Amino acid sequence: MFNDAAIIQARIDLTAALRWAARLGLNEGVCNHFSLTLPGHPDHFLINPQGFHWSEITPGDLVILDGKGAIVASKHQVEPTAFFIHGGIHRGNRKACVLHTHMPYTTALTLLENGELLWANQNALRFYGRVAYDHGGYGGVALAKEEGDRMCKALGNADVLFLEHHGVVVSGESVAYAFDDLYYLERSCMVQVLAQSTGQKLKMIPENLCQDVADQIGGERQQSILHFEALKRILDREEPGWSMHG
Repeated sequence: MFNDAAIIQARIDLTAALRWAARLGLNEGVCNHFSLTLPGHPDHFLINPQGFHWSEITPGDLVILDGKGAIVASKHQVEPTAFFIHGGIHRGNRKACVLHTHMPYTTALTLLENGELLWANQNALRFYGRVAYDHGGYGGVALAKEEGDRMCKALGNADVLFLEHHGVVVSGESVAYAFDDLYYLERSCMVQVLAQSTGQKLKMIPENLCQDVADQIGGERQQSILHFEALKRILDREEPGWSMHG
């Protein structure tokens, strides 16, 4: 039932995203989670299993959950916070792919009073008009359905949600789109934190240019697909067998 070509490819793509996130230091222990709506089954989604380092996950390790959090197909378990966060966002009919991390530079901004991504760096403008902030929303570890529903509401029509004192959620229409955004979000936050660490005032991009630059970057969206395909080719060369189901 869950072995058609589209689902197999979905497993491979989500595995590639997890492995590359680990390579880039965007993971945290065996915590955090990536999910993807199951092709042909909009009320089910794939998610990484509990207790696995992202660098060791194979396509066959990924868990299929239904909308109620029941494991439909897997030999593994799922971290409770994973279902509450991802289940809530997927129930809200958000984008197909949902990535949640505590990646360092992005999370650093969530620790600041009124910390936000600023329009001082060209790469940051790819997120212009696409970011939401969960200011004042922190209530501890996400161990209840209501927390996922609250995050979904805070995300609204945005693609990126900064979670106060916590981390970030990035959503996208595909794994390639979401992962590319995750990568460039951390890069954008990194250069902002580095620039702010000098103690000098940031030189902002003129407001009248921001939307035009955002549209230019958005018009090159095929770069996200090309980037992700290149990452999978590198895995093929350097980690033979990574995409096998077992």
